[in-house]
Order: sequence, then structure tokens, then C-alpha cells
Amino acid sequence: METNKVRAGAGLPTRGDLRNPDCPSRDALDRLGGKWSVLIILTLASGTRRFSALRDEVVGVSAKVLTANLRDLERDGLVTRTVYAEVPPRTEYTLTPLGASLIEPFLAIQEWAETHATEIHRNRTAHDQAAQKPR
Repeated sequence: METNKVRAGAGLPTRGDLRNPDCPSRDALDRLGGKWSVLIILTLASGTRRFSALRDEVVGVSAKVLTANLRDLERDGLVTRTVYAEVPPRTEYTLTPLGASLIEPFLAIQEWAETHATEIHRNRTAHDQAAQKPR
């Protein structure tokens, strides 16, 4: 199986296995499963943004949380950060090729969520109402 192959010299499997609790692919899934990561990547899908534009477009995120998420995405190689020595300083964020590879799957997830949001809300409401009825 592919998961057993090891990259030469790296000692890491060439492909992860989410079923393995020690697999680094779980860290990747954790990063990509956060709502802010998804929204940031989908926003950057249409091009480079300054921090203030990202903060305005990713509605509901605080500057502190946006900064932390951008640092994590940069650390993972999904986003590049460019600082321009200007007054005032200008910082821009762009998807890397690795980050851009997430656009298609994230757009599919966005489409699914937007298509089924009403049904999910209806199901939650019905479930919560049923749970409140005395047995």
C-alpha cells in the first residue's frame, strides 16, 4: 500500500492515513477543517489581499484570530506573506500553489453547504424540538 512507502531520507510516509491517530495528515485535516481557514482560502482564491481587505471580506473574524490563522496557513505553506517597506507598511497575502490546490475542493464544499443549509437547519430544529418533548 502507498502509505507504507517512505520518502528517501525524510523518514515520512509519502501518503498519510487518516485512520492512524499518529498520522500527520490529521494535523492537516484539523487545519483545513477550521471555518476561518476555509473562508480565508476561498477569499484568497480570487487574488492577493492586504490584511485589512481580508479582515473586511472574512466577515466575523477578529483581527487577532485572522492573524493567528494566517500565520498557521503560512507555516503550513498554503499562504505567502509579503511585507513592503512603506509608510505605512503594507502586508499582502497570496495563496501558494499548494494553497491554490484547495480551491476546487473548497468550492465544492461551499456549494454543498449552501445547497443544503436550509435542509440542515430544518433537521436541527426538528431534532431539537423532539429532544425537548417529555418522554
